[in-house]
Amino acid sequence: MTYQDAIYFAETGGLILLVTLFVVAVFYALWPGNSAKFNRAASAPLRDDDDMPAATGGKGDRS
Repeated sequence: MTYQDAIYFAETGGLILLVTLFVVAVFYALWPGNSAKFNRAASAPLRDDDDMPAATGGKGDRS
């Protein structure tokens, strides 16, 4: 294997890897079962402290 072969393999393999990861991320984001999770995360900054569980910094763990 020459240096040029190694470069070609790294470029092609890297491209395939990144495209595959991108497609997996898009499918994960658009999967219907994940919409409730993403909606909760999107509205988290708008919730009052009373709505937050104690483990995430709500009123339950304040001294």
